[in-house]
Parts: sequence; C-alpha cells; structure tokens
Amino acid sequence: MAAFKARRTRATVTVFPNAAQHPANREPSRQYDAYAGRARRFRHRGIYLLPNALTTAALFCGFFAIVRAMNAHFETAAIAIFFAIVLDGMDGRIARMTKTQSAFGEQYDSLSDMVSFGAAPALIMYEWVLKGLGRWGWIAAFVYCAGTALRLARFNSNLHALDKRFFQGLPCPAAAALMAGFVWLVIDNRISVKVAWLPWFALALTLYAGITMASSAPFYSGKALDMQHRVPFGVLLLVVVAFVLVSFDPPRMLFGLFILYGLSGYAVWIWRRWRS
Repeated sequence: MAAFKARRTRATVTVFPNAAQHPANREPSRQYDAYAGRARRFRHRGIYLLPNALTTAALFCGFFAIVRAMNAHFETAAIAIFFAIVLDGMDGRIARMTKTQSAFGEQYDSLSDMVSFGAAPALIMYEWVLKGLGRWGWIAAFVYCAGTALRLARFNSNLHALDKRFFQGLPCPAAAALMAGFVWLVIDNRISVKVAWLPWFALALTLYAGITMASSAPFYSGKALDMQHRVPFGVLLLVVVAFVLVSFDPPRMLFGLFILYGLSGYAVWIWRRWRS
C-alpha cells in the first residue's frame, strides 16, 4: 500500500487592489508624504526675492531721505524720494510680470510706502520750511502723514473691489512727488526760504496733498495699459519727448507734471458730476 502523502496546505494570498496599500510600499509613501509636507511648509514660509528686494531698496531711499533732511541736505533728500518712487513702481510691475505676488509682499510694500511717501516727505517739508510756522507747520505735516496712512489702509481694504483704471484718492507716490518736487524746485532755483509767501505756500501744498490722498477723487492709475500689447508709433515718440523735457530741467518739469496730475482727479470728478 502506497504511503499516504500529507496534503499540503494552500497558502492564503491577500490581494491588494491598490499597490500603495502593500506593506512593502507603505513606508516609501509615508516618507514621500512627509517630504512633500515639509516642502509645502517651506514654500509658505519663503518669500520672493526680486520684488521684495526692490521694496527694500525703496525703503532705504525713504530712510536715507530722512537722514539727509535731519542734516539739512534737503536737495539730496528730495532726490532720494524720487528714487523711491521709481523703485516702488518697479516692484509691483515685476511682481505682476513674474507672477510673484504674495500677501507678504503687499503688506511689506505698504509699510515701505508709509516710510518713503508718508513720514519722509512730511519730515523733509517740516525741517525745511514749516518749522518756522510753529504749530501750524507740524499740524500740516501731521495731516499729510495721517492722509498717507488713511490712503494706504483704504487701498489695502479695497484692493479687489475698485475700478482698476482709477485710484481712489491721490496715490502716495504722487503726493510725495509734489512735496519733494517743490523742495527740489525752490533749492535748484536758489529761492530763499525767507521769502514771505514760501512757508505759507508750502503749508497749503502739504495740506492739499494730505487731504487729497484721503479724498474720493478719481486719479488715473495706468494699470489698464498692457505692456505686452502693441501701441502706435506715436506713443513711443511721446515717451521720447517726455524723457527729453524732463532731462532738460528735471525740477521744473517733474513738479509741473505732478501738479497737473494732482489736479486731474478733481477735474475728472467735476466732469463726471457734470455729465450725470
């Protein structure tokens, strides 16, 4: 009789419908998830270098203007404000072109604007000519500084709710250009600060800039212009002519251009009221 052979027990095979559920694949998957989580947290903590570097440069120009004004170098301080204006316009454009906008960049830009276009112009004007008017001088400087803060706060809160073609109120860089442009114009033309009308005109200009920033007058923003679209050849000629005129006499031309821009908002407001 043949020897009886023991029956082999069939091994039980577990089928995993998803390969990631297999015990051999679970550990690498967990390691990858942990790595991806750390990478996401790093991206959230990181900041974009180029636009924030330009914002830092604009902030430096504003701080440099304050230091120069404290040492009675008012012409250099005024020119530093214009450098801050150029840098402030560049950081926003570059951030939009490179798609590197961030909430951190928006807040950092506002704080930089408060220093460069709020505190710095107010201090320059006060140390230059408003100090001699006593309490009226520092009150006017404070009105300008407060107008800048209100303008920035309203812009940040209404960032996604307004017509992109127009600013609500005079932009802070334009207001700073009015203040710095007037200082540069007077010093470049060697007009004495002891002239009777000069302190009161400076006081009126400071109050006008501060109140207009907090107003609701519409000022053209220029954001509707798309740099990637073609324009007529005449537009390029106008740009060349503008550069030539500004380079011919920068103090007069810049102050004149910003005076026209500072009045344009009220002109548009009156035109809209008349049309309606």
